[in-house]
Amino acid sequence: MVTAADGADKAAGRAALVLFSGGQDSATCLAWALARYDRVETLAFDYRQRHRVELDCRHAVRQALGARGASWGDWADRLGEDHLIDLSNLAAISDTALTREAEIRMTDAGLPSTFVPGRNLLFFVYAAAIAYRRGIRNIVGGMCETDYSGYPDCRDDTIKALQAAVSLGLDRRMTLHTPLMWRDKAATWRLAEELGGKSFVELVRVETHSCYLGDRATLHPWGYGCSQCPACELRRKGWREYAAG
Repeated sequence: MVTAADGADKAAGRAALVLFSGGQDSATCLAWALARYDRVETLAFDYRQRHRVELDCRHAVRQALGARGASWGDWADRLGEDHLIDLSNLAAISDTALTREAEIRMTDAGLPSTFVPGRNLLFFVYAAAIAYRRGIRNIVGGMCETDYSGYPDCRDDTIKALQAAVSLGLDRRMTLHTPLMWRDKAATWRLAEELGGKSFVELVRVETHSCYLGDRATLHPWGYGCSQCPACELRRKGWREYAAG
């Protein structure tokens, strides 16, 4: 006999919550989820990051993906609610180049000054709490340790440990998906094309934001940015490799 709980479990398995900041990686992860799940909700965090412009970029991307008749098919029917969480206290307790006007450099600890301690740990805990309330068991994030800045909270071991922790803490099996974990930026551009074609690549190129300094004054072949910060360097390098075929 199929019970109400069985039906709820199946529905939860057909839904996903995507950590969608408005950047290239999270937009690609959103497309990845839309191609796989019946209902996809999005979540972002305002932690007073220097590149808060990415939070504005999210709306343009969501609007485009929610447009019926677009070349990427039925994604509009699958795109669900959006959530924005205020984590301004994270900026108050952090002393990093992403939350203060500080130089982007390597620190004595061997990590870039853009590392925000606890950021992704908090992101996933909040996401798990929202997913629990929304009846969702799949959480998707754009963490990657192939082409990244060395953040320890982006590593596969960290995500696996978080998955175990939130599942135990909620007494509910939660799955943390990181489809970009073993992809470099060129492979991420290629995945965007595989998922949504050239039109989606163009949406990612023009409407998403990665630059740590929040610079949207100049549109480069790879998108907007200062072209000097680590995020811009990675995005530019990946675009060149992708465009070269």
